[in-house]
Amino acid sequence: MDSDLLKKGLRVVLFCEHKYAISILQPIETEIRNLGDCGYRVLWFVDRRNIPDFPLKDETEWTNSMQEVYDFSPEVLFVPGNIVPYYLPGVKAEIFHGYAAEKKDHWGIRRYIDIYLTQGPFFTKRFEALARKYKDFEVKETGWPRQTWIHHHLHAFDKEKNDLLLSHRKKHLALYAPTFSPSLTSLPFLKEGLQRLSGQRDVLILLKLHPLTKREWVEQYKALADENPDILWIDDHNITKYQIMADVMISDTSSTIYEFLLLDKPVITYKAVAGEKFWLDIKDAGELPEAYDRALSGDPFYEEKRKWIIRNYDPYNDGSVCRNMLLAVHDYIAHHGVPKERKLNLWRKYKSVKVFGRIRREKGVKWKFFRF
Repeated sequence: MDSDLLKKGLRVVLFCEHKYAISILQPIETEIRNLGDCGYRVLWFVDRRNIPDFPLKDETEWTNSMQEVYDFSPEVLFVPGNIVPYYLPGVKAEIFHGYAAEKKDHWGIRRYIDIYLTQGPFFTKRFEALARKYKDFEVKETGWPRQTWIHHHLHAFDKEKNDLLLSHRKKHLALYAPTFSPSLTSLPFLKEGLQRLSGQRDVLILLKLHPLTKREWVEQYKALADENPDILWIDDHNITKYQIMADVMISDTSSTIYEFLLLDKPVITYKAVAGEKFWLDIKDAGELPEAYDRALSGDPFYEEKRKWIIRNYDPYNDGSVCRNMLLAVHDYIAHHGVPKERKLNLWRKYKSVKVFGRIRREKGVKWKFFRF
């Protein structure tokens, strides 16, 4: 029955507002391609303000024109962000940009979304309560799309990792991936700690900064990598590859923490604001080398904490997530049809237009698509 449902093609928009969303959305397109010739058509919307050079521009169909998205007349839009134009037709499916439950905006209901595709039981429970309150969206637990990509690439970078460690004569790989938020980031505090760690321990450190990080910090950490052969700068939109490769992650209050915990690997944070910490948190940057030793030692307390995260935050590590998402939107359309637009109050409509602009409400663009 599910297979028959998936054979009903859809016009799909992958709504990519920020560069970090590329690796969240791409597994959905890959899943559609793997379905074969079932009548699906996929169009990426790429926001030129945040992504001036789209890295997949030669591999897929895409546009940075909202008019062209409207003329495509999508039946479903997969949205990792918080807002999507209300006037676009199609089921607006929220797929989230991470697992940061401690951040208030993770739970914000802005009334742009028809269905929330939640990552795991912890999130599903709270969004179902919100659905009962607002009564204008549905909730379906599917997992998060990067998990599908991880499932298929779990050992794809083993040789690259081994070659990297061998060339630098190091035993372990650590990933430093801080948040960009000025009030939460560890960037002003951990530079010396990272230098000390690379000099005192048998570890190669990868620096992967958030695309929205302030330019001054980007320049400082690029300089750090230039000055230290055991600290490498990573310029790649796909952080997940380096999470798979790393043995330990160093961060702060970033949603990438949970992605790493789901790989059942240890995390060290600097002054994370989470109420309950499922990882080792330090208050002094000078503690980093000792925290690194403890993280690598296999502390049973934190091992059990990671198991809880895996069970409750996202247990869908079998490669099924993107399939689950497609099934969920097909089911929504079967019960409700394809919405012509999202009904909103005047303020929300104004905000939508202010962010994404206006469109003409008539068709005028013909498209040629890859057939999947």
